Amino acid sequence: MQSLSEKAIPDKLFFKIGEVSEIAGVEPYILRYWESEFPFLKPTKNKAGQRVYTRKNVDLVLQVKNLLYQEKYTIAGVKKRFAESPKKDTAVPLQTIERVKKRLKEILRMLK
Repeated sequence: MQSLSEKAIPDKLFFKIGEVSEIAGVEPYILRYWESEFPFLKPTKNKAGQRVYTRKNVDLVLQVKNLLYQEKYTIAGVKKRFAESPKKDTAVPLQTIERVKKRLKEILRMLK
């Protein structure tokens, strides 16, 4: 269930830190702090040095927020929880592949 402070995740592949901050309902400095504490939460950086979050990163941010704020875990507790959770299949979901293919076809049409 989504809390009132969280917005639905838009249907896009990449997000800037400000967008993730708005979706999760936390300040950007909180996100940067979480990146320093949780090794699994590492968005890539673009050529300009800006953080680029994937949908998976946004999902992880929302999970961390839920554990810290709703379930009252400590930072150490969240680390332990993620260390104990079984590793999910790292394969890219078919839905994501189809979304990327569709977007690439749109870009190709625009270039022609």
